[in-house]
Amino acid sequence: MISVEQFEKELALIIKNGYREDVGDGDHTSLSCIPSNAKGKANLLVKDTGVIAGVAFAKKAFTYFDEDLHIESFIDDGSEVSYGDVVFQVSGNSQSILQAERFVLNAMQRMSAIATKTNFFVNLLKGTKTQILDTRKTTPGIRALEKWAVKIGGGVNHRFALYDMVMIKDNHIDFAGGIIEALNSTHTYLKKTKKKLPIEVETRNLNDVKLILNKGGFQRIMLDNYSIADTKKAVKLIGNKYEIESSGGITEKTIASYAKCGVDFISVGALTHHVKSLDLSLKAIK
Repeated sequence: MISVEQFEKELALIIKNGYREDVGDGDHTSLSCIPSNAKGKANLLVKDTGVIAGVAFAKKAFTYFDEDLHIESFIDDGSEVSYGDVVFQVSGNSQSILQAERFVLNAMQRMSAIATKTNFFVNLLKGTKTQILDTRKTTPGIRALEKWAVKIGGGVNHRFALYDMVMIKDNHIDFAGGIIEALNSTHTYLKKTKKKLPIEVETRNLNDVKLILNKGGFQRIMLDNYSIADTKKAVKLIGNKYEIESSGGITEKTIASYAKCGVDFISVGALTHHVKSLDLSLKAIK
């Protein structure tokens, strides 16, 4: 996983680019309608039901735009919210609040949707040891926000990007000439480059599992598109030697059954690519 420092850099880039995209050389409506020295307050209102996420991010985003803006939060990230709840109040320069409004709302609505979806799946696995993993199926440019939202919802982050883990998938295996060839090449590459990266290997059947168990030299096995029956067989073969991740074609109706097979993780791309934004709004206090 990436370091805290790298994560903060990603957030700073997202905030900078968000304002570049939305504000440009200024919100000319606010600049023309509102006196430059006007002060105001606004509440972040919930118009939906779900898990709120992005409160801490909103504080970063508002104060990045104007360090004199003040945010008083009433509800923390990860809390369940419903229609009418007031999450926080922002106060300070009215022009600044208006210029930051849409960027903050867009981010929080997306983050809250992901946290809500993640929490739903996490609750389906109660009573098992299995944890919910996200994937790289994220919105380009805001991955850090979406993976942060997964954690707020109770899930676990998989690798952040291509550079912080070796994940040998089906295409790598086919291009390399086989699963053992891919592993051998990976070991050679890591030794040559002196990189210390965790290795995960995707398997497509029980024969793949047997092959890599004989080879070794990795940390996690992915069981991709396995039936529940074959998942049970694979878990029995692997035992406690390696971490086990199930992935592919697992739905809310089948996920508990896969978890009961004894896998450590289940990765769900839908956490980030198939969600409905939580309805939030920022309303000025007259």
